[in-house]
Amino acid sequence: MRGICAQCTRRTWLLGMLGVRLDFRARDLERLWSLLELADRCLIDAIGGRRRSGLHAAYEAWEPAHISAPAPANEYSEQLCLHHSAYPAILHGDTLAPHTLSVRGGMSRLEDMLKQKVVAIVGTRRATDYGMELARELARGLAASGLTVVSGFGEGIPSAVHAGVLEANARPLGVIAGEVAHCSPAWCAPLYRRIVDEGCAISEQVTSSGLRARTWWQAASIRTLALLAELTIVIEASEHPRELACARLAWTRGRDVAAIPGRVSSPASKGTNALLMQGARLIRDTQDALDALYGVGARDGVEQQLRPPALEPRLAKVLERVARGEDTVAKLSVRGTKSGELALALIELELRGLLVRGDGARYVPSA
Repeated sequence: MRGICAQCTRRTWLLGMLGVRLDFRARDLERLWSLLELADRCLIDAIGGRRRSGLHAAYEAWEPAHISAPAPANEYSEQLCLHHSAYPAILHGDTLAPHTLSVRGGMSRLEDMLKQKVVAIVGTRRATDYGMELARELARGLAASGLTVVSGFGEGIPSAVHAGVLEANARPLGVIAGEVAHCSPAWCAPLYRRIVDEGCAISEQVTSSGLRARTWWQAASIRTLALLAELTIVIEASEHPRELACARLAWTRGRDVAAIPGRVSSPASKGTNALLMQGARLIRDTQDALDALYGVGARDGVEQQLRPPALEPRLAKVLERVARGEDTVAKLSVRGTKSGELALALIELELRGLLVRGDGARYVPSA
C-alpha cells in the first residue's frame, strides 16, 4: 500500500506549483518556516499573488489519478506521510513538520533508529581540521553509546559526523535536501552509499515527483533536522544565519541546544561561541552530551568506560606539545628533540588514534 495519502500528495503538488515563490521567501528563513506551517489554502492566499484564484481552482480540481506507482522498496525509497502509522512520533503534532517523507535504507530500520534518543550534530561546511576531528569523535562516541546521530549531508561537519558514526559500526541518519534516489554533491557518493546501506537517508521530496531542485529545499531540510532531535549540538559555525538556523529553530521548539567552543580568533567559531554566550550548553566530549540528555552522572559513555592506558612519558610530552599549538614537525623540532625520536613518537600517536594529520602537514589531537 502506498505510504502517502491523496491529501498529502496534493500538498506536494502545491509546493511544486509555488516553488519559485518559496525560493524567493527562502532568503528569510523565519518567513519561510512560518509559510510552511500554513494549511494549503492559507498558503495560496499568502503567496499566490495574481495566480491566487487560478491556484485555488486548480487545487480544488486536483485529482490523484495521475499518481504513479511508488518506487520498489529498498531500491530507491519508501514513502510515507504524516497520516502513516510509521511517521516519526517526534514530528507528530508540530505544524512545521513535513507532510511527506521519502526514506532510503528501509522504513523498519528508520523506526528502530528513532526508538533511541536522537542527537543532531551540525556545523559549517567550511570546517577546520579542529572541527572535523571533534565532529567525528563526538559522533563516534554518541553512536557507540547507543544514541542515533543525525546530520545533514555534504562536505565539512556533516561528512565528518557520518564518518564517525560508521566508525562506531552504528547506523547513520542523514537528512538531505533533494530526492533520496540521487546523491548531491556527486563526490560524496561513496559516503552516501554507506549511509543508505547501513543507515537511512530521509527527505521530504517525493522521489516520483520529477521536480527540478529548488533552493528552498535546503532550508526545509534544516527544519526537519531540528525537529527530529532532542538535542542539537553545533560544531563550528560562523555568525551567518543559515549556519545557526538549525540551533535557532530547535530553541524556538523548546529543544535543547549545545555547542562546542572554538578558537576566539577563528571565523568558523564565532557562531558557536555566540550560542554559548546566549545560553547554549557547553559540550567538551561525549560525556557532556550524555549528561545533557540524561542528567549529570546518569549514564556513562562507552568510550569513557574504555579509556586507553597511560602513555609513556615521551609520547605524553609530544601529545601535550601538539595540544598547546606546536602542531608541525618544524615547531616540535625547535626545542632540540631528535628528529628520529620525534618522528617515531608521532607515528605511534597516529597509530593509537591520538593524533590525526590535517592540512598543511599539521597534527590535530584526537578528541
